[in-house]
Amino acid sequence: MQTPQSTSALVVEGGAMRGIFATGVLDGFLEQDYRPFDFCIGVSAGSTNLAAWLANQPGRNYKVITDYSCRPEFISLRKFVRGGHWLDLDWLWQVTIDEIRLDLETFGAQPIPLYVVTTCVATGEAVYTQATAANLEPLLKASCSVPIAYRAFPELDGAPMTDGGVADSIPVIRAYEMGAREITVILSRPLGYRKKASRATWLVRRMLADSPQLAQVMLNRAQRYNQAIEFIQNPPADCSIRVIAPPAEFDVGRVTTDKKRLDAGYQMGLAAALTD
Repeated sequence: MQTPQSTSALVVEGGAMRGIFATGVLDGFLEQDYRPFDFCIGVSAGSTNLAAWLANQPGRNYKVITDYSCRPEFISLRKFVRGGHWLDLDWLWQVTIDEIRLDLETFGAQPIPLYVVTTCVATGEAVYTQATAANLEPLLKASCSVPIAYRAFPELDGAPMTDGGVADSIPVIRAYEMGAREITVILSRPLGYRKKASRATWLVRRMLADSPQLAQVMLNRAQRYNQAIEFIQNPPADCSIRVIAPPAEFDVGRVTTDKKRLDAGYQMGLAAALTD
C-alpha cells in the first residue's frame, strides 16, 4: 500500500526590519527555483516576503526594507511623539504601490496558496485569510500594522485588524492543524531566542484602553511565541520541521535602519537559502 504524500508548508515569521533575513532566504529560493510547498503562511513582514516570492520578484522587498522603510517619511519617533505614526504604513503602502508594486497578475496565477495572519482587534484572536490578487495589498497592510506604532486599525470585511504577530507570531501550529506534516520555518531571530513577558503592562493597557481584548493578547504574546518555539523543537511524531534561522551574529532589530547591518542580514539569508 502506497503511503500518501505528506503535505508541505512554509511558515515565515515577521519582525519588521528583522524580516531582511527572510528576504534573503526567499530571494535565494527564487534563484534556485525552489518551491516544494503545498501552502504557506506569513505574518507581518513575513507575509510581504512571501508575497514577493510568489510573485517572482527578487530584490523587491530588499529595496522596500533597505530604502523605503528607512526613510523619515515612514519611520519617525518625532512624529509619533507629536501624535502621528511611528511607522507610517499609509505612506509606505502608497509609495511602494506607485513605484515598486507587487506583480498581482503573477501572484494570482501561481498555484501555491498564501495565508496571511492578522489579529482581530475586537477579540484578540488570530485570523488566517487566504490571499488573492484582489485582497493582497490591504491584507498585507493589516498584517503589518504594529499596534501603537501605527495608530490606525485597517478594516478587512468591516472588521478592524492589526499585526498578525500579536496573536500568532510563528503560525507553525496552525500549519500543522491545516494538515502540514513537513514544515519549513523561517525565523527572524537566532535559534535559542525566547520572548520575555512585557514589562510595560500599564503602558499597553493605557494605549489600548479602547481595545481591552487586543491589549490582553499583546500582554500574552510571549507565552504564545514560546509555545510555538517549543512546538518547533518538539514536534508531534508524525511531523518533521526544518528551521532556517539567522546566525548568532545577526544584528538587526525591529527598527534598525543602518544599511550595513541590513545588508549583512540579507546576505545571511541568501547564504542560508543556498546552503540549507
